[in-house]
Amino acid sequence: MLKGYRLRNYNFKLVIFVLIACIFGTIVINSADSSYTLKQIIGLVGCLIAMIVVSLIDYHVLCKLWLVLYGLNLIMLLGLIPFGKIVNGAKRWYGIGDIMTLQPSEFSKIFMIITLAVLLTKLKEKLNNWKSLLLIAIFCGIPLFIIYNQPDLSTTIDIFLLLLAMIFLAGLSYKIIGISALILIPITNVFFWYIQQPGQELLTESQRGRILAFRYPKDYALTTGWQQSNSVMAIGSGMLTGKGLTSDTVATVKDANLISEQQTDFIFSVVGEELGFIGCVFIIAIILLIVLQCIRIARKAQDTEGMLIASGVAALICFQTFINIGVATQILPNTGLPLPFVSYGLSSLLSCCVGIGLVLNVGLHKKKY
Repeated sequence: MLKGYRLRNYNFKLVIFVLIACIFGTIVINSADSSYTLKQIIGLVGCLIAMIVVSLIDYHVLCKLWLVLYGLNLIMLLGLIPFGKIVNGAKRWYGIGDIMTLQPSEFSKIFMIITLAVLLTKLKEKLNNWKSLLLIAIFCGIPLFIIYNQPDLSTTIDIFLLLLAMIFLAGLSYKIIGISALILIPITNVFFWYIQQPGQELLTESQRGRILAFRYPKDYALTTGWQQSNSVMAIGSGMLTGKGLTSDTVATVKDANLISEQQTDFIFSVVGEELGFIGCVFIIAIILLIVLQCIRIARKAQDTEGMLIASGVAALICFQTFINIGVATQILPNTGLPLPFVSYGLSSLLSCCVGIGLVLNVGLHKKKY
């Protein structure tokens, strides 16, 4: 499980970029709400230790346990039905007293990356066979269906996108992609039409309201679209250099309490308001560097499994960052996804750090030429 590695093969650049993003996030969380700072620091130390430990575990061992990991993933998700903690009408967390909560869907992202990487490797030669695609759809669809019904549409979309990216990288035919696009485009239009009808049953009223607020922002500016409108105002008010960290005047969106739980899903609005355009560009650049390092490791991976794992983690960070910032800047419907390494939320932070640990281990196995 543990083996001798050469220190020179360890990607310290990736570790440094992750550290910078995490430290930056802790500083911004402290500015948003200092009551979360200590818990974030303690959690961050634990997550970084987990990242280092995972980076030293041979990913091939984890790949051999792919069915066990898939089963564990389903058990954790299904366990929420009898034991989950209800927050705002959703059952997504295990509560450990009043100390902390764990969100299994965050760990599901890592489990699915490992297990799908193995399945795609096994089906590589017949990936474009419809039977293989049906098997993959069933395999991925079960956990996604459970997560969707928690309800958690945003995480479902996030995982769906990263799994699609992995399937594409495994060698999916462009012909199948074209046919799928021709089918999905009209279905998407029908979907948007249907959810606007009275009595629709696909989405909860909260999910429906967020989508309609995105499509008709003026009609929902004072209700469902309130958070996003204030987020855009906060980012714009920061201009080039921002108003300064821990600014405590009522002239800030943060201290006027115009955005609830700003330390989580709308942390980017704090960055924009207090650190301005420069701060926004800085955190986007750091996350981009993390993604590029993951892609670099994927390109040099020893085998297909390693390539898909590193690519999957890169896709996860990329899509989640795009969705989070897209929501904060109102170019996407409002969803509840944290900004990787920056937002408060220890389940998300641990998931991302474990993912980076896997990528680091892939990088330790040099490609044989």
